[in-house]
Amino acid sequence: MRILAVDPGERKIGLAISDPVGIAARPLATLDHVARMDDAARIVAAAQAHDARMIVVGMALEANGQIGPAARHAERLVEALRELTRLPVVLHDESLSTQIAHDAMLASGRRQHARRTQIHAASAAAILQSYLDAHSSE
Repeated sequence: MRILAVDPGERKIGLAISDPVGIAARPLATLDHVARMDDAARIVAAAQAHDARMIVVGMALEANGQIGPAARHAERLVEALRELTRLPVVLHDESLSTQIAHDAMLASGRRQHARRTQIHAASAAAILQSYLDAHSSE
């Protein structure tokens, strides 16, 4: 089952997609943030275009584990997505996903410009891989 993941940022939104059997994640695209419902419509369109059966949205918790502004932003995006699709939409902790993606891009030798333009999709892939790993026995 293909799963689409979303890294919801204030200005950029990273998307990633799983392989057909739901084992591995890969970066897909980076969208510019426009407005919540517009963003949600483009995310749903991407899910449909890639035959995704679920959408996973990263939720950044505060360092103390509490819900802060970024997590509330993710929750509002999930509400908008659920208004537009019947696909299951779930939140998944995205703690350290950007750092994991940045480290992986550095290790692969990507130049600074490539890292800057691809970090959001790479973060979405890190979120998705974390979700896939956590649910691999289901």
